[in-house]
Amino acid sequence: MEQSGTSLTEINFDGVVGPSHNYAGLSLGNIASASHAGDPSYPRAAALQGVAKMRGNLARLGVQGFLLPLPRPNHALAQALALDGTEPPQLRAAAWSASSMWTANAATVSPAPDTVDRRCHLTPANLVTMLHRAQEWPDTKRQLAIAFGDTKHFAVHDAVPPTFGDEGAANHMRLCESHAAPGVEVFVYGRPGGRFPARQHEQASRLVARAHGLDPARTVFIEQNPEAIAAGAFHNDVVAVANGRVLFTHAEAFADQQGAYDAIRAAFPALEVVEVPSSAVSLQEAIRTYLFNAQLLTLPSGEMALIVPEECRESAAVWGWVENMLATNGPIRQVIPVDVRQSMANGGGPACLRLRVVCDPAHVDPRFLLNEAKADLLEATIAAHWPLQIDPSDIGTRVLADSVIAARLALLEALDLAQLG
Repeated sequence: MEQSGTSLTEINFDGVVGPSHNYAGLSLGNIASASHAGDPSYPRAAALQGVAKMRGNLARLGVQGFLLPLPRPNHALAQALALDGTEPPQLRAAAWSASSMWTANAATVSPAPDTVDRRCHLTPANLVTMLHRAQEWPDTKRQLAIAFGDTKHFAVHDAVPPTFGDEGAANHMRLCESHAAPGVEVFVYGRPGGRFPARQHEQASRLVARAHGLDPARTVFIEQNPEAIAAGAFHNDVVAVANGRVLFTHAEAFADQQGAYDAIRAAFPALEVVEVPSSAVSLQEAIRTYLFNAQLLTLPSGEMALIVPEECRESAAVWGWVENMLATNGPIRQVIPVDVRQSMANGGGPACLRLRVVCDPAHVDPRFLLNEAKADLLEATIAAHWPLQIDPSDIGTRVLADSVIAARLALLEALDLAQLG
């Protein structure tokens, strides 16, 4: 099952924000989500912001993928919860969650150069810590099995069984000399007992590594700093991101910061650490602005660019550090702000919105690959069908249900993916 290394590239698959995007505050430990609970949401604006981000990365990288909203409202979940109008509004809202837009939680991905059978392995995240997310993985797997249906080159697994919580690529990093070269995969887990749930279980990470056939000598397991989780870093990608040789991290990301560096460097001696000290950017400010929930990209020129939320440019502390970093001629040479405010208000930045898959684009179902014409089609369909605004009182109504169901089906039909209906 050999793959040609020269044909492998990293493709970012962004989640199209679903038409039921709303602020119900369902995610314990997600400070942004909690602070905006009950606010009106703007699904059309959210989805168009996401497509604009995809367009930007398509222009920078020459390749871009996408994944589609899951079916909402989830009638099976609503039936299982025996919803009759007397339940708490949070239970009702769970069946309407559009959080699958954060495709960093869709799966953990191990590229072919890292695996024993030289196939790219994908394991959908079970997301069992949160009710509104635990419903996602069967539909996510259906979509992954179509997009990556070439079984000569891909293996799509079932989710990790409960009770081991698995949050996918949001708690997983890969370091490598090039995307097509064998890499070192880093799994970051939390320990229970803190103020907020530690969503990634160590045994879930180890199970995924075994299922993917990873080399133990090139696999590292690290504990996330419990203080970071308590501060609102509910996933590792809120405080650290990796690309190529570079680990971009806050100084308080890991339970044993130096021990984490040493463990990674033992498996990957070429490691370059770009650490943001707490004295420059506090843990709280890093989480508020999502400086690390960013896309760290290798451009065709070989330079690295960091795609950050606009909120970073608006923070004096964060942008001051960014300007100083760029002046030092380090490995990150560009920092590019993007507007994903609708996602940010629910606790998801640029990194949350994408799943990185190293593969040959020729082996991916082309319906999931973006080009300019398809971006136009996405924007036109969203503009025609996505609700302008959803208020909390709309959740659970037949009018909204009919609207979001029709909107999603219109997109599936436009993309020739009605089989996902």
